[in-house]
Amino acid sequence: MGSQEDAAVVRRGYEAFNSGDVQTLMELFAQDAVYHVGGSGGLAGDKNGQEEIMAYFGELFSRSGGTTKVELKDVIAGEQHTVGLQKAQAQRNGQSMEQEGVLVFTLKDGKVTEVSEFQEDTAKAADFWT
Repeated sequence: MGSQEDAAVVRRGYEAFNSGDVQTLMELFAQDAVYHVGGSGGLAGDKNGQEEIMAYFGELFSRSGGTTKVELKDVIAGEQHTVGLQKAQAQRNGQSMEQEGVLVFTLKDGKVTEVSEFQEDTAKAADFWT
């Protein structure tokens, strides 16, 4: 697959995430995909495989009472990686969080095999989600 096809997969993933379409998300991730969440908070660390990745997404929705939304601002697709520039928003325990972030995707044969998530302020994210 080429860079434009990879960008389309990433866009589909954002749409599925925001609509809570777990089935589509599962189809977009390889069985053995790895999702790296930076920082030191309770949700940080590597998520290995589809089930752990979906559990992480579920935890974001659960902890925020379903308020988590991610706006995809742009997609940059290259030969090796596809980058999603985003703005994430959520509410939790009477507080709101809004952060810019970057997700770096690696895809193979139309499936996401690896993601590295970088938030604008990992300490703020850790405090919010913990």
